[in-house]
Amino acid sequence: MSEELPPSDAAGNEALDEVRASDADAWATACAEDLAAEQARRRARYGPPPGSAAEELRKFVDAVSDKLSSLQSPLFGAVAGPAAQQVVKQVVEQAKAAVEPVIERNPDVFDHLAAAGNELLAAYRSAVQAQERRWTTGDDHDLEERRDRGDDSGPGERIDLD
Repeated sequence: MSEELPPSDAAGNEALDEVRASDADAWATACAEDLAAEQARRRARYGPPPGSAAEELRKFVDAVSDKLSSLQSPLFGAVAGPAAQQVVKQVVEQAKAAVEPVIERNPDVFDHLAAAGNELLAAYRSAVQAQERRWTTGDDHDLEERRDRGDDSGPGERIDLD
């Protein structure tokens, strides 16, 4: 007796492939819906996410220009007020015209500058926290090592910059 495989059912395989494809599509659709719902929930709770550094700079320039344009100063007086306000508007427009091309040509530079600023802030914060920890715990054993023993004219402290 030889064992023979039943004839393949090509139509059955195609139906099975369709079910698998529709299951994958359903899974992808459900994931996309869940992600969209989570993003909407976060936007409702925390507000819109911040844009790139270039977009934030553009918003900042617009906000400053709007504030300067609407500024009414009593220092200008009634006579010079309109003329001074026109000068302020002209300066603001020139500043926006100078900043806008730089932002357009180099949007990722501002992202890098923002990241570098965050790194510098983290380094500064770390240094300050370490110094505060030494001050609050009274751990001054290395203070004697750092004292400037040069001329003994005051309580100077040698700071190693290396």
